[in-house]
Amino acid sequence: MKVIGLILLAILAVLAVLLLIALIRTMALPSKVSAYKAPEADERAMDYAHKLSEMIQCDTTSYDSIRDDEKFERFHRLLEKLFPLVHEKLEKTDIDGNLLFYWKGKKHDRPIVLMSHQDVVPAEGKWIHEPFSGDIADGKVWGRGASDTKCSVFGFFQAVEELLKEGITPEQDIYLSSSCTEEWAGDGCPKIVAELKRRGVKPWLVCDEGGGIITDPVGGVPGNFAMVGVFEKGKADVRFTAKSTGGHASAPKKGSPIARLAAFVNSVETHDPFAKKMSPEVRSMFEKLAPYAGFPLKLVFSNLWLFGPLLSAAMPAISAQGAAMLKTTIAFTMQSGSDAYNVMPQEASLGANMRFIPHQGKDESLAIIRKRAEKYNLQMEVFHAVDVSKATDIHGEPFAYVTERIKETFPELPVSPYVMTGATDARFYQDICASIVRFAPVIYGPEQMAGMHGLNENIEYNCLPGCVDFYKNMILKAK
Repeated sequence: MKVIGLILLAILAVLAVLLLIALIRTMALPSKVSAYKAPEADERAMDYAHKLSEMIQCDTTSYDSIRDDEKFERFHRLLEKLFPLVHEKLEKTDIDGNLLFYWKGKKHDRPIVLMSHQDVVPAEGKWIHEPFSGDIADGKVWGRGASDTKCSVFGFFQAVEELLKEGITPEQDIYLSSSCTEEWAGDGCPKIVAELKRRGVKPWLVCDEGGGIITDPVGGVPGNFAMVGVFEKGKADVRFTAKSTGGHASAPKKGSPIARLAAFVNSVETHDPFAKKMSPEVRSMFEKLAPYAGFPLKLVFSNLWLFGPLLSAAMPAISAQGAAMLKTTIAFTMQSGSDAYNVMPQEASLGANMRFIPHQGKDESLAIIRKRAEKYNLQMEVFHAVDVSKATDIHGEPFAYVTERIKETFPELPVSPYVMTGATDARFYQDICASIVRFAPVIYGPEQMAGMHGLNENIEYNCLPGCVDFYKNMILKAK
């Protein structure tokens, strides 16, 4: 017993020393405040708001595998009206409604692609301002696509328009890329990439939507932060099916299809089959955010060597977004069964959306969930499976280039790497480009985040000048 007591005392002493080291390191780390806010709206911001409003009024809703040439031709005519010099001076390629503009630079060894999509998701429900009104009210431009992502399309077109007006010729080749199928992961962007491949173009840097200037990115970390996406999780749609012989509901049998599906869902929800692991990019994110957090989180974020496992376990309570950066996720989204209350179904199904993480990619994650489904005698089908994208080197020159452009455009705005839990067109570029960042240079507060793919989408138009200036700097500082 004495030996056990001594061992316990030694363990406690070691823990006390480790905690003391962590406390000293935390207290030595200067506390910081994210002070960046977009300037008050001026005449320039209002002019930009009117242009974006016109773009929103042009309905570019896209649907899976349905082409609507007239809809996007109408939008293209509007772009030509709003940005005449871009259309006069740049080489335009239209591939089934997907746009690629080429601005020839003085050099061609480090081309840059600025991209975002034209299409928007359907607008349903009751809105404060009609979804395609483009209303300008309360300091915001309202409507579907305002934040996702006609603001970015406007930003880089306006940047090029203004630079052309000044007679600028860029040092490096610049490409503007905009698909009309992004919202349903269609073939628009792959067609653009195929065209660039045909031309032998290998971009040095691609900048798409995805991250942005996010307000309060993690609970307990207040303020605006430039969250720069460096890779995307993979994804798949999955259907689980349970079968039986059916029967009358007056004499139900055990293990019915719905009961088995329910047990399966409960099993996954209560005993998560996927492993949590902190990637180098996520670790860097927490370390970058540490000085801006309150003391408890600052202690944890700045000492991941000690508290990493604790943070991984606690993250779901802190932030669902943060938790999704640590593991493969599965969200159950669709269900079907019998068509009558008094009939036991012969077949019931459950739909789910999965998002894969690098340490458990597509094949491993699907194998894990298939094994769990088989335990409940469920069949599993996989649709639209895409693996995790390659990560951009957060220590490389292209990432540093983007960081520098952010800092010079948005003074006092902290910059952090970020993991995209959603999907963008950017992943299609990884065949021809090693450095892809996902960053839309506009402010996404809680209201804007809720409006994307939801009700009352809007963007605060005082952030539009910064959006344009960021793209200008991306073009002007290329060497």
